[in-house]
Amino acid sequence: MNERHIIHFVEPDTRLRADLARVTFAAGHHAEVYAALAELADHPPQRGIIVLRDDADASTVRERLDLLAGRGLWLPAVVMGVQPTTDRIVAAIKAGALDYLPLPLVPARLEAMLANIGDEAHAHAEARRRMVEARSRIGSLSAREREVLDWLTRGSSNKTIARELAISPRTVKIHRANMMHKLGAAHPADAVRLQIEARLSEDRQRAS
Repeated sequence: MNERHIIHFVEPDTRLRADLARVTFAAGHHAEVYAALAELADHPPQRGIIVLRDDADASTVRERLDLLAGRGLWLPAVVMGVQPTTDRIVAAIKAGALDYLPLPLVPARLEAMLANIGDEAHAHAEARRRMVEARSRIGSLSAREREVLDWLTRGSSNKTIARELAISPRTVKIHRANMMHKLGAAHPADAVRLQIEARLSEDRQRAS
């Protein structure tokens, strides 16, 4: 027997919510439905896959995923929409969604989505959690501290950084110490790792 999944649908339309639940239960999975993202965020599930409606008139997919991340909700996410264009599908995937479900939902497409994301779902969600956390920490740095981190990520020494930024090595040490403290990094490698993780989403977009 195939694995039974828990799918959390966020959909404002009552009839569509009922249809999504019906198709999901008929396919042997469990459906939870929410009228709004706030309802899901206020009662965050611990397991399953979140499916969000792609609505051009509402907030972007990235904004909604960031909202969930801000609540500490890292479950894998999929986007659904009626007759999605290639541009909207690409935008959703770049924002962090694992797949795009066309509506109306049919059992075959639901099963294809579940098979497609497979083990990648949890790994992707964990990578996104690290990326958002890293971006948050790096966002606390001053402009100069960011520059020091950028040069450190390139493997530059304090003397090299001082020369490139036209400041003294002593000043570099001060900025570097402040940067390490703000990042909670015990070693330069920790700071470099955070920088790399913070750039993961940008690298994925350039590769797409």
